[in-house]
Amino acid sequence: MSTFDNLKYKYQRFTIAEKLIVLNVIFFVIPFFLQTLFYLFNIPDTTFLSWFHLLPSFTEVLYRPWTLITYSFLHGSFMHILWNMVLLYFVSRMYLNLFSEQQFLKNYLLGVLVGGLVFLIGYNLFPVFNGMYPPLVGASAGVMAILIFVATYTPNQEVRLLFINVKLQYIGIALVVVDILQIPNGNAGGRLAHLGGAFIGFLYANQLQKGNDIGSGLDRLWGFVSSLFVAKKPKNMHTVHRSQTVSKNKTKNGQQQKIDAILDKISTSGYESLTQEEKDFLFRAGKDN
Repeated sequence: MSTFDNLKYKYQRFTIAEKLIVLNVIFFVIPFFLQTLFYLFNIPDTTFLSWFHLLPSFTEVLYRPWTLITYSFLHGSFMHILWNMVLLYFVSRMYLNLFSEQQFLKNYLLGVLVGGLVFLIGYNLFPVFNGMYPPLVGASAGVMAILIFVATYTPNQEVRLLFINVKLQYIGIALVVVDILQIPNGNAGGRLAHLGGAFIGFLYANQLQKGNDIGSGLDRLWGFVSSLFVAKKPKNMHTVHRSQTVSKNKTKNGQQQKIDAILDKISTSGYESLTQEEKDFLFRAGKDN
């Protein structure tokens, strides 16, 4: 196996969140090499990268619709990407204990899209931004969508912060309040994108609890991106008799009922209230999705 094949194999075994982190790091490093290339050929180093920034202009977005996604893979500084990726890693572990990787990616992409749209609308709606034309970069909107989703779906789950346990719902509320209060103090565009991501995370969780998947429209894209994000599972050719199919369906229905009961328990009493057996079952079910 070649080095490239070996790296590809390892990449495919990562979770969806880990793959997103790898891609973000790659796209953070690439511009440094491009700067050297642009310098050698005397090309302005902003010419290329500006095609992937999200600008606060609907006209620009019509000409460059891909920027509603690509902006999330670019970051302004090392601390910017470090904070986003560390947070994404930790909240993804909670998310993927509950839902499939496909669900995670839909939630993340909707956060990125809505965060970008809130940025666009805000800069064209509020008079204070007249004459301002800053580009938007960073994965914060997608990360906020994931964090607020988990905080809404399992509000009583606790995480350790320094020396105390804090419920996720309070962390989510605190982050949203800070973003609102910090809008006048710089990086207003980023704060607006955070709030857009937070809104879609809350809405997604709220509607999913009612049985509505607002990201179902993105399901058709899953096949397109699965080759990049998800390892292909080998297909075993075998004959399945009708009795086997019925038996498997009954098993699957029973498993789903158990999952629903565990999720209800988490929503009521928090993740730590689960027994080790329930935690292991939920983890295995998440892996099978």
